[in-house]
Amino acid sequence: MTTVCSIFSQILQLFPRSEFEAAVRKHRAERHARGFTCWGQFIAMLFCQLGRAHSLSEITQGLAASEGKLRHLGLEQAPAKSTLAYANQHRPWELYQTVFLDLLERCRSLADTRQRKFRFKNKLVSLDATVIDLSLELYDWAHFRRTKGAVKLHLLLDHDGYLPRFAVLTDGKTHEIRVARQIAFDPGTIIVVDRGYNDYDWFETLTVQGVWFVTRMKENADYVVIEERPAKGKNVRSDQVVSLFRHARQQKDLFFRRITVWDEENERELVFLTNHLTWAASTIATVYKDRWQVELFFRSLKQLCKIKSFVGTSANAVKTQVWTALIAMLLLRFLQLKAKFNWVLSNLVALLRQQLFVHRDLWVWIDEPFQPPAPPDAEQLLLLPAK
Repeated sequence: MTTVCSIFSQILQLFPRSEFEAAVRKHRAERHARGFTCWGQFIAMLFCQLGRAHSLSEITQGLAASEGKLRHLGLEQAPAKSTLAYANQHRPWELYQTVFLDLLERCRSLADTRQRKFRFKNKLVSLDATVIDLSLELYDWAHFRRTKGAVKLHLLLDHDGYLPRFAVLTDGKTHEIRVARQIAFDPGTIIVVDRGYNDYDWFETLTVQGVWFVTRMKENADYVVIEERPAKGKNVRSDQVVSLFRHARQQKDLFFRRITVWDEENERELVFLTNHLTWAASTIATVYKDRWQVELFFRSLKQLCKIKSFVGTSANAVKTQVWTALIAMLLLRFLQLKAKFNWVLSNLVALLRQQLFVHRDLWVWIDEPFQPPAPPDAEQLLLLPAK
């Protein structure tokens, strides 16, 4: 007789309990804990993300309604609302950052087997940030403006599989470039950023480290043209080798390329700045265009996961919920990469939400979601009650 556990249980099997418990010990997350484990908290918060629960009551009641199916998840019973609230407030959010990084390693090995979009072998990443608005009355620690609270999620997106590679949550006032300066990149990496990251000292540091960058140039930038190159490629209007005025004045041999491209879709000129002097101008434009994937990731994160409103008001509870949202997004991308079916991410999460406690083979379902399950075999039919 062939049986399978629920789809939610099969998803949780992607997190080996030995690794999870090692992370719990590392962060001493169950210090002074009585009864309710970190694994139970993780199940509840992942259910919040995948089940789209809007409050602590919906999480605990949703799990309680599936009481008979919780034991095979490793949870004896649904937690009380106050128990889950206390855990989110006091248990270190760093635990779920570690769980995220452990899952990322498995996802990256799968993404590396996929065909690359670009011919070059360099690692391509996009760096960006998004603001998550909060009520200053409820979240008095999240200072942003005088009458408004917010936190800012800084994210580094790996274009191999479009997986989040690095994330940090700061207050809303923290400028993007402060976080960017703290990230160490391997030589040969290509970083794509928008104009909010224009910082000439940082550009100089990246160039010295052998890291390539592609960004849009500010309109008021001061520069000196060193060389005019032929404008090759569709819609390429100019290709210049320039030295930023401050570097030219300091007599530093730092040269960049200033490429002007006509954007047919929006009918405007785009001016790119890069320290890569040999690529075709059209390649630079295409690389920057792919930066839009990080914007799509932020949009999917806010639309598909529980991140616009929070089930706790403390800083620790907010960070716990953000990291479990990132884990959920990583899970969805993993299933999308694994499946033979051409899933749209929004359809995957909508159908998955309906199937969480259904006993069906997850790996068969993601390949053939609209095929009925296989009929029970003879042994299973014998166990059915007679009419």
